[in-house]
Amino acid sequence: MLLGEPPVHAHGREGEKQPLHHGVEAPRTARPRQLAVPPVDGIMAASMNQHPLIIGVIGGSSPSQGAWDLAYEVGRELAARGAIVICGGLSGVMEAVCKGASEEGGTTVGILPGDDPRIANQYVSIPIATGVGYARNAIITRAAQAVIAIDGAFGTLSEIGHALGFGTTVVGLDTWRFSASGEESTAVVEASSPRDAVERAIAAATQRDGTQAGGEKGPV
Repeated sequence: MLLGEPPVHAHGREGEKQPLHHGVEAPRTARPRQLAVPPVDGIMAASMNQHPLIIGVIGGSSPSQGAWDLAYEVGRELAARGAIVICGGLSGVMEAVCKGASEEGGTTVGILPGDDPRIANQYVSIPIATGVGYARNAIITRAAQAVIAIDGAFGTLSEIGHALGFGTTVVGLDTWRFSASGEESTAVVEASSPRDAVERAIAAATQRDGTQAGGEKGPV
């Protein structure tokens, strides 16, 4: 450009180089960078301080029909409140709770004992293959902010022990009961129905972590 000559402006599609007089090119127009936070199974992470509650559900792999129905209803109730279900990801109570939550549009996480995620039941949204066998029981109860125990045999008993050892509230539905020195223990909070179990678990998790299901900040 000669001295005193008026500048020549470049016009064109955004991001393209547009030539000026005398072979000078205009720089590319910088596009503003957008940081997207994709939804995961309908849950949008608004910030690090806002997150759904994670409720563990433990129970037997060969439950009675009554226990299966309890687990299914627990899954529905948890999903309706925006909580994430975390469980062992296999059959029985685990499948029932995942089915109930899935049908309500909820998210289910299966912590699997083996190294193949394909062994998870069909209602698990996020299968996590650990390859650690029964040691995965400690992972489930450590990750959960409260635990609901339904029916169950010795594997469930070990999970209850892990949860209580971690200081995590365990709500029981037709599951193990304990006594100490001849007196009944209240370590496991007894619930009268699936809805009661979910409400007690949500309340305990909310009090523990200061959050509410659905991602809202609760009282600290």
